[in-house]
Amino acid sequence: MGEGGAAGRGGALTAYRALLGAQARSQTAYRASFVADLLGNVGATVFDVVTVLVLFGVTRELGGFTLRETLVMVGLSACAFATADLLVGNIERIPRYVRTGLLDAVLLRPLGALPQLLLMELPLRKVSRALFGLAVWVVALVSADLVWTPGRVLLAVLAPVAGVVFFGAVFVATATVSFFWIESGELANSVTYGGRDFTSYPVTVYGGWFRGLFAYGLGFAFVSYHPALALLGRADPLGLPAWVGWAAPGVAVVAAAVAAAAWRFGIRHYRSTGS
Repeated sequence: MGEGGAAGRGGALTAYRALLGAQARSQTAYRASFVADLLGNVGATVFDVVTVLVLFGVTRELGGFTLRETLVMVGLSACAFATADLLVGNIERIPRYVRTGLLDAVLLRPLGALPQLLLMELPLRKVSRALFGLAVWVVALVSADLVWTPGRVLLAVLAPVAGVVFFGAVFVATATVSFFWIESGELANSVTYGGRDFTSYPVTVYGGWFRGLFAYGLGFAFVSYHPALALLGRADPLGLPAWVGWAAPGVAVVAAAVAAAAWRFGIRHYRSTGS
């Protein structure tokens, strides 16, 4: 049974590699078009950074934070979201798969449904956006003039990884709504892309129930705000203890577990289109 299980896993990995290879060959077949797509996809992340720079053109502080401090949050958010969007973002196409019956074909294959869906139409053109996000993160850390310690180095590596896992979990969790409500795309986008915009600024610029919901109810404060405070060595203006800045990996694991449970629940309750 052990050998059979290993053989089965090896066969699945071969199939996944074949899917990824087919996507790569398909999307790079027309190289000029692919390069143009690579360059064009950087625009969204550039716009996020430029927006912050424009805001600081008319104010010295934003929510009590300077430009250099805010750029640490922007860089972390941009790096995490762009990478998650590259790896998991195409799951947002699932309403079309459900509507057209393509999901039925996916479920008939002896492979995991989620890995198949993530590899189908994998947007390799978004590699440039992820790399630019990483560059923004590195530049933000350098410009912040931090006093580096082993702990800060570790957090600088762990925080973007945790952010990728968290945003990936958000993509998957919101996509599962499509199993019950096909026209849920706008709702999902309000959480995924709304969460990206939310994490690009200090949470102190928000207030009331909105901050409570997005920052702590949905956990977006742990993507960039609290890790940035820990890296900068700043006390939280909202009064939370310093150790919260290290909670990002744990929050990401919880988010991934919730997303996995939601996905399994959705798959079990999916009803074929019959097409």
